[in-house]
Amino acid sequence: MLNRRSGVSAYQQVDLETAVQTAEPHQLILMLFDGALLAIAQAEVAIEQRNIPQRSAAINKAIAIVIEGLKGSLDVKAGGELGERLAALYDYIAERLMHANALNSAAPLAEAATLLRTIRDAWAEMPEEARRKTYSPTDSP
Repeated sequence: MLNRRSGVSAYQQVDLETAVQTAEPHQLILMLFDGALLAIAQAEVAIEQRNIPQRSAAINKAIAIVIEGLKGSLDVKAGGELGERLAALYDYIAERLMHANALNSAAPLAEAATLLRTIRDAWAEMPEEARRKTYSPTDSP
């Protein structure tokens, strides 16, 4: 017999995989921001509940998304000074997340979330014309 929770989880996984496969590069970056923000929120709850393993897992996931996903998708050479500043900001956010994990503190998580939300909101507001200029048809995120 199929556990209801595992059925819902499987459905959500398939739904996420479908969304990733069909998303435009701009949408994929938004998904990375959302994933990082969700992981930070989960870490905040884990800190409140004093659940160290869950806190560490959530923070490590957020760090991976910020460094491997967001920073890794930057083309610093093409982005020039803005690309360099974003790369440095992503490094700073990762440092704040590591600090939160080491000290079991929610304050650095809130700072990281605020920074990510600000960048995410600016990314979401990007006009369609600028989105087309950001990626050529052969680019991948």
